[in-house]
Amino acid sequence: MADILAVDDEEDILQIIKVALSKEGYRVTAVSDFSHFPIERCVDYDLILLDVMMPDVDGFTLCKRLRELVDCPILFLTAKSMEEDIVKGLSMGGDDYITKPFGINELRSRVAAHLRREHREKHNSFIVSGVKFRISAKQVFVRDEQVLLTKSEYEISEFLALNHGQVFSKEKIYETIFGFDGESDSSVIVEHIKNIRAKFAEVNCSPIETVWGIGYRWF
Repeated sequence: MADILAVDDEEDILQIIKVALSKEGYRVTAVSDFSHFPIERCVDYDLILLDVMMPDVDGFTLCKRLRELVDCPILFLTAKSMEEDIVKGLSMGGDDYITKPFGINELRSRVAAHLRREHREKHNSFIVSGVKFRISAKQVFVRDEQVLLTKSEYEISEFLALNHGQVFSKEKIYETIFGFDGESDSSVIVEHIKNIRAKFAEVNCSPIETVWGIGYRWF
């Protein structure tokens, strides 16, 4: 289930959001003072709810900073009188807005809708089957524990994860990662997969499945 970050200086609003979305099975982190929240942790979330009017930093400015780190949907929480300003927020990377006061059903439906259609190209991070990829850093984490992969192991894992559920032959994986002019041959993929599995096994994770006679898939 999705992880959601809610940022609002009003504790009552945060409590409403947390209760409403937790009942839908979402894991909700509520933050009333973002100045004490490590911004790098924002890559861990599938959707961010962001209040516009906060004392330390306005939501539009914060959204612009977040867009340099995250690809997930960002929904503004705004006062009805600020609807004209929302164009500014959307131009800074926001996806939508919900006006206060909002109904519980509206909040749930808007969040669910954005999570359902979240298929944008990933530039910063993504999570598949409990494995988190930080693309720019070429890092992989399972339950906040880093899995130390070589460059080739990371690229194979990222390729399979981005296409999870699809089966790829070792020839196709080799061609995608190393190109037609690679200095080895597709048999090297078998060894890379073996090493990747061993490293994930150390954190009790087995994301790569062998489809006998065909190839491999991330599931």
